[in-house]
Amino acid sequence: MTITMTVLFIGAGLALLVAGGESLVHGASGLARRLSISPLLIGLVVVGFGTSTPELTTSIAAALRDAPEIAVGNVIGSNIANILLILGLAALLRPVRIDPRPFRRDGSALAISALAGAGALAFAGLERWVGAALLAGLAVYLLVSWLTSKDRSVAQEQAAPATRPAGRLWIELAFLGAGFLGVIFGAGLLVDGAVSAATALGVSQAVIGLTIVAVGTSLPELAASLSAARRGEGDIAFGNIVGSNIFNILGILGVTALVSPLQVTGGLAGSDLGVMLAASALLLVIAIWKQQVSRLHGAIFLALYAAYIASMALA
Repeated sequence: MTITMTVLFIGAGLALLVAGGESLVHGASGLARRLSISPLLIGLVVVGFGTSTPELTTSIAAALRDAPEIAVGNVIGSNIANILLILGLAALLRPVRIDPRPFRRDGSALAISALAGAGALAFAGLERWVGAALLAGLAVYLLVSWLTSKDRSVAQEQAAPATRPAGRLWIELAFLGAGFLGVIFGAGLLVDGAVSAATALGVSQAVIGLTIVAVGTSLPELAASLSAARRGEGDIAFGNIVGSNIFNILGILGVTALVSPLQVTGGLAGSDLGVMLAASALLLVIAIWKQQVSRLHGAIFLALYAAYIASMALA
């Protein structure tokens, strides 16, 4: 593949992933409201998990194309970028306040999922039974989230009854269909371009997965978090990052392992996992201690991300 074709593949893949992700979120959100699903679960599943769809399709496509380092590097790099880059930018725009009540549940899930994913990658590998265990953990988390949100959702709906959106059902379904097509074809183009770029530049697939692919597939999270921060809805911005990171580990690695078991060695099973765990721990400490991510914290996050990228460039 020529350099021009490589750039075109990566650019077209990223464009389709972003457009497809936005279309998926738009359609799923409208459909969820039409079906009277609780607002809290809409935010958790649609905003947090929905924006992770590009990572899911990209990792599956990479696994099927025998590019395990891109598949796993995409997840690890996305989790690092979500915290240090995206949440850092959102906090610089406006401090992100954290509601301590749902954080006790979601923060615990973030810590457990990060440790489970790191343990699986470092010791067990992504065998099918590991993927099934990760998906079972995701199902438990969703069930607990639903059960603990029921009372709160009822109170919110009684105070402000939900109204079904105007328009026709086929519009939401059309957005969903277009979104799925966009992320599927975009993922394939991005992975093909990324593999070609790694070969042409003489760098490992892991570096490409941790940088270009990871940041590219995280663009929906970036758009959602910055939009929420700009509107002063810090809980949505924070929940988007936490929900996405939980889904990246339990959902994406789980599904990818079931589709195509992976074995990862080298830096992805060591230093990069360490960075992901350290970033998650730093976020949890700040959330517990300060109950907000301030502009200073955001600047620190961005500086740490710049240092991480520089360390890979100099390696």
